[in-house]
Amino acid sequence: MSADGKGGQAGGDITPLRIGVAGLGTVGAGLVKLLRANESIVADRAGRPIVVTAVAARDRTRDRGIDLAGLTWHDDALALAHDPDIDVVVELIGGAEGIARRLVTAALQAGRPVVTANKALVAIHGAELAALAERAGVPLTFEAAVAGGIPAIKAVREGLAADRLVRVGGILNGTCNYIMTAMRESGRAFADVLAEAQALGYAEADPSTDVDGIDAAHKLAILAGLAFGRPVAFSSVHVEGIRAIDALDLTFARELGYRIKLLGLARRREDGIEARVHPCLVPERAPIAQVDGVFNAVVAEGAFVGRLMLEGRGAGEGPTATAVAADLIDIARGNAVPVWGRSTDGLTQVEALPRTAFNEEYYLRLNVHDRPGVIADVTAVLRDYGVSLRSMLQHGRAASDDPTVADAPSVPLVLVTHRTRESAMIEALARIAALPAVIGDPAMIRIEAG
Repeated sequence: MSADGKGGQAGGDITPLRIGVAGLGTVGAGLVKLLRANESIVADRAGRPIVVTAVAARDRTRDRGIDLAGLTWHDDALALAHDPDIDVVVELIGGAEGIARRLVTAALQAGRPVVTANKALVAIHGAELAALAERAGVPLTFEAAVAGGIPAIKAVREGLAADRLVRVGGILNGTCNYIMTAMRESGRAFADVLAEAQALGYAEADPSTDVDGIDAAHKLAILAGLAFGRPVAFSSVHVEGIRAIDALDLTFARELGYRIKLLGLARRREDGIEARVHPCLVPERAPIAQVDGVFNAVVAEGAFVGRLMLEGRGAGEGPTATAVAADLIDIARGNAVPVWGRSTDGLTQVEALPRTAFNEEYYLRLNVHDRPGVIADVTAVLRDYGVSLRSMLQHGRAASDDPTVADAPSVPLVLVTHRTRESAMIEALARIAALPAVIGDPAMIRIEAG
């Protein structure tokens, strides 16, 4: 890269930025397509052409819908770290360990810039990799790791760099958002809608990373690290998925004036940082409640800027490839910022506050025998733990699914609390579940202002 900051442009001789792409799945193939289709646009904005010169993938015979003729093919992705004919390594393999981590580490150690879309890698090993990049004096960029085509990384780390951010997060997984939207609109059960999402290609054959909240937690850990100036230890992020959400909860939420969304939430508090992923009831008129289907939304709030929300497609070939290309344009131009927005000198991971430190309003749904005194028993337990009720709903009878109570009638009972400590809620729910009139485990969902 030239000293004039023009990314190799000197004396009219425009040197292309040569990239090697590891991983030719949906995003890798999409990146090749985008760079070729928008060749002149990219060159104009980068100040030089950006060309793919080498690739690495496992299967040479697979038809990816792109012409790979003339490109150097490496069966071993690690070879990209030392290929003399490339300037930047683009890692699109995925996964926090294995070949992806080894490739990124080797490329940075060799003094080669890296662009990655690997949210797990950055969330778990971001502090270590940032230190490697800083020592080598090369960029490590990952715009595509969070929310696909939404420029969330640049917005939080650079656009809001002058403000003190107090909150960041949002709807960070399109698969879960699609499932929750379809359940709400159709009244169908989770398993049915999940099968539909898999058939449409919105969910993987093994959907665990998405529906159990892990994917959203990776993205939240990154956003929290950027917002608060230091990486958040991924292992300390509290994570819940959407498997336990019942269609009945969506019905009650609507009656109460809410929608249920899987949210990632990170907050700066005086006593530390909250970082958590779980379903939330949000007011149906809140902007984030209107984000449906496979769309994502990133929310940030600062002392001066107030609250802002960015919405768009959070995954897929086009949006994610666009985010990767944006990082490549920055590198071609010589634009670079520290990975976490600050020098890595003395930079260590911070542990997120434990679940017991949360302080929220709560939605509780119980299935109870329809007999006198049940509500009094339940509210007595909540009173003992200092939990105050804001409202209550009780609907008609339904046959119990519990074989031990056969024909005994049961009813759903919904309680909404005022703000209270989650440590108190955990203890109270354990006692409520043990009451003779309560059937099965209570459902608890936190309530957010949106």
